Amino acid sequence: MIEDDIELAEIISENLEEFNIKTFNFSNPIEGIKALENKIYDLVILDLSLPDLDGLEVIKKIRKISDIPIIISSARNDFDDKNIAFNVGADDYLAKPYDIRELVLRIKAHLKRYNKPSNMFEIDEENIYENGKKINLTRAEYFILKTLINNKEKIIKKEDLLFDFDSDLKTVEVLISRIRKKLSKNCIETIRGLGYKFVC
Repeated sequence: MIEDDIELAEIISENLEEFNIKTFNFSNPIEGIKALENKIYDLVILDLSLPDLDGLEVIKKIRKISDIPIIISSARNDFDDKNIAFNVGADDYLAKPYDIRELVLRIKAHLKRYNKPSNMFEIDEENIYENGKKINLTRAEYFILKTLINNKEKIIKKEDLLFDFDSDLKTVEVLISRIRKKLSKNCIETIRGLGYKFVC
């Protein structure tokens, strides 16, 4: 959840926990976007009136890295805001105040549609395919993604992803970011202080 009203976020979280829905709240939208880059989540509940970055811009940034379901939770009930939100990638829109039970129903509906079978990856000597579609990768990106896929669900240290003698850990981080943008889902989870794990 990306919501700058901390008290409201706590209330929503407590109510959702009664329905066995666990939440992680980020009051700063930039931190929320970074969290999506580094960890796998099931769904985003997003406020629109946020500090530093408007929620409509947050949607655009999220859509560059993930197809995760986005439910807008906002006091902004203007049609223009709703129209823009849906056009830039939101999946649902709830105007505050609302019944928490309605939020639960919508969360469950989106998760049911989103939780589709895992992506299928095929690897040959030069290319990697996701669900039959070739991923355009550089030589270094190919090496890193191949290593991660072949070690699915295992934590791979950054040092083990160095692809030649001239590469360094910062380069690996940049390449991981580029690879994420080329996949249809955020399949690479960052394990803080350790490395990365392929989870699709």
